[in-house]
Amino acid sequence: MTLELVIFDCDGVLIDSERIAVRIEVGILAGLGMPLSEAEIVERFVGRSPAVMRSAVEAHLGRPLPADWDSQFHHLYEEAYAAELQPVDGIEQALDAIAEPTCVASSSEPASLRHKLELTGLYDRFAGRIFSAAEVRNGKPAPDLFLLAAERMGVAPEACVVVEDSRFGVEAARAAGMDVFGYAGSVTPAAALAGERTTVFDDMRRLPALLADR
Repeated sequence: MTLELVIFDCDGVLIDSERIAVRIEVGILAGLGMPLSEAEIVERFVGRSPAVMRSAVEAHLGRPLPADWDSQFHHLYEEAYAAELQPVDGIEQALDAIAEPTCVASSSEPASLRHKLELTGLYDRFAGRIFSAAEVRNGKPAPDLFLLAAERMGVAPEACVVVEDSRFGVEAARAAGMDVFGYAGSVTPAAALAGERTTVFDDMRRLPALLADR
């Protein structure tokens, strides 16, 4: 089917935030008595909603956390993002060259998602076409978020492709019946992205040509 919509994940695809977040989460989890390496955090949490990490911490501690348990850590992310956050290398050139309609579908909370896109100057490119896992019952690797994005954009799932950088995001796109372009330039190893209906690449400047050759 003719390509009618390109759905972008945000963290690690549009903005180079995953490296920053994983580094911070190593410290947060260690302080909670749950030491994990960066590779373990990537394997377990990258691409998933904040609720997944919350559940893991609760299971480790053996008790529920207060609703605002993570508010004490927000400043760590905000300060690091303000100082370091940049668009993914080559993404602006890629967006300029992609003719098809685009949107964003991310596991980030809506306010955080907007803030990060504004920090990197990308928000206006997607304003009105940004969807969060907070809007669906099941986050990635369930297909719900990508199906919501397709529905809201008025496009059949089979006419969409997804650009993702996490194993869980790639699985969600496949479950939605969409072809996937797995970006291996973030924190997830290329081998974890490879599989059925997935093209793995590591330079965003190549994306427009890959889409044209689909």
